Order: sequence, then structure tokens, then C-alpha cells
Amino acid sequence: MPRDLIDRPSVAAAAEAGPLVDTFGRAVTYLRVSVTDRCDFRCVYCMAEHMTFLPKQDLLSLEELDRLCSAFVLRGVRKLRLTGGEPLVRRDVMTLFRSLSRHMETGQLEELTLTTNGSQLARHAADLAACGVKRINVSIDTLDVAKFRAITRWGELSKVLEGVKAASAAGLKVKINAVALKDVNEHEIASMMEWAHGEGHDLSLIEVMPLGEVGEERVDQYLPLSDVRARLEERFTLTDIDYRTGGPARYVEVKETGGRLGFITPMTHNFCEGCNRVRVTCTGTLYMCLGQEDAADLRAPLRASKDDALLQRAIDDAIFRKPKGHDFVIDRRTRQPAVSRHMSTTGG
Repeated sequence: MPRDLIDRPSVAAAAEAGPLVDTFGRAVTYLRVSVTDRCDFRCVYCMAEHMTFLPKQDLLSLEELDRLCSAFVLRGVRKLRLTGGEPLVRRDVMTLFRSLSRHMETGQLEELTLTTNGSQLARHAADLAACGVKRINVSIDTLDVAKFRAITRWGELSKVLEGVKAASAAGLKVKINAVALKDVNEHEIASMMEWAHGEGHDLSLIEVMPLGEVGEERVDQYLPLSDVRARLEERFTLTDIDYRTGGPARYVEVKETGGRLGFITPMTHNFCEGCNRVRVTCTGTLYMCLGQEDAADLRAPLRASKDDALLQRAIDDAIFRKPKGHDFVIDRRTRQPAVSRHMSTTGG
């Protein structure tokens, strides 16, 4: 990816526009970018089994993704997370990581990271570390082989665990993400926590979110993390701590394991008051809130001009519309998802 095609005359436009701050005074310092809507899993809470993916020509090129990410970095974004779908199935995606790492070298970007299902991690872990990636999130909802296959529909747990080991061997700090699923993995959360902490990994638990039609009833999947915490406290000593990673997780320290456990609770207790995040899809659509449909097209201004003045104006207009919070609801009366798009479209 030639640097002269990436480092366009955009510094002046960004400097003139200034930092990204919404109308509620929240500084936007964290960007999550989906590099593909495709995935080699079909997790039951994320996708339908038979998905229709975007035509490849609709996706931003890797050069365009670089330019878009760089425009946000110049406006004060300090943390950049690449997501999907599964980001590591995007062809030549490592060229994007290598190019974006220049912002780490200049100090403009504090962290470049990704969320992955781990299936492709074994062959990319060393390259990720070489690009300056220090920490990654790996999604694992169960350590039961058959149950893992059922949840992911297509996944192989052994490949994922191999990827986690490769990441640790490469020096990457691994955080395990697990979606809490009623009557599926709720009774093994304690053992998953003990495994993760025993391997030196943090564990974050996530409530099911009503995004996209997945062929399952969300009310049958939904498990409040307030209930999970209460059950864990019957066996473990959980102490709230101030540890933050820039995302929405609220952490406790587990005395008996010495590890950290995070709770991401968009349903039982939203975290909107301190939201510092926006998301961009692989087509260049900016979502100011995961739980709202309002969006802005950044692909058109990106392609309309070689400098970033139009792009920066579009970003400003969108951040001005960033809502105070989301309106997620899961109950028997609300059969339709709160948001029609799938999580794989928006990015994790």
C-alpha cells in the first residue's frame, strides 16, 4: 500500500475542524471499523445461518479504509479497532494493519487492535504483533466442543484455542469475550472464568443485543448479567475496580483467581452516558450509535475529492447527530429486532 496514496493533504482540513466532540460534550476517541461483513462462523446471536453478504464492489478498498481511519486519527481518535464479520478473512488485511501502524509510530494513535473469532489467528498472530498490536479480543462462548459447534454453527473450537495460544506466544495480550446465553452457557461461566484467568486472560461477558434477524428468539437467548454476577458472588469475591480498556466493560477483580472479569451490559445498565465510540462499516457507513439506525455515508465524500475537506465535513455533521443513548428492548411483545442490521454489518 504505497504511502503517497495514503498520506493525502488532509492534515490542514483536520486541524481546522478540531477534535470530535458531540452535542453532549462527549469526546469521540475510539473508532471501530468493520473491514468485511463476511465471517467463517454463523453465531446464533449474530447471524442467520444463510446470510446474504454484500457484493465485493460495495466494500471500501483497503486504501480507502486506511484513508478513512487516518482522517479520524487526525481528529483525535486514539484507539482504533478493526472488526468484521471476521476481519482476518479479508484478503490482504495485514497490509492495512501494517499501514495503520504508522500512526502508532508517530504517537497519534495509542492503540491498534482487533476483535476476532480466532479461527485465522494462528497464522496471523506474529504479523499482528509485528504491526504494533499489543492486545486483542477473541470471542469464545463455551469450552464445550459440541456446544461451540452449535453456537457458531460452523466453528471448530480446537482451531480457536490454537489461535489463542499462538497470540500469547507472539506476546499479544488476549481478552476473551463471551456472550451470556440463557440455558446454553450460563452454567459454565464460572468454569470459563477460571480457565481464562488460569491462562492469564481477562474475560468479558456480554449481554445479547437485539440486532438483526437471526432465526432465534432473542428473549429466549437473553441472560441478564446482573443475575450472572449474583450467581458468581455465591462462590467468588468480586471487587469493583477502575480498570478500563476504552470500551464499555466495567471490571471486577476476582479474589480467588486473581484475574479481571468485565461486564458489558447494554440491556440491564447501558453505558451511553460516557460513550466515546462510533462505528464505520466496510461500505463507509458511519453509525454514531450501535443501537440506533441513523447513519452517515462517508464513502461518497471520500471518493468525491482527493483531499479530506468534504469527508471531514461529513464526519462533523454525523457527530453532531450522535444520540444520547440507545433504545434496546428485549421482551415477549417485541418480536422484531430493535435494529434491523446484523452485528456483522455494523462491526463488533
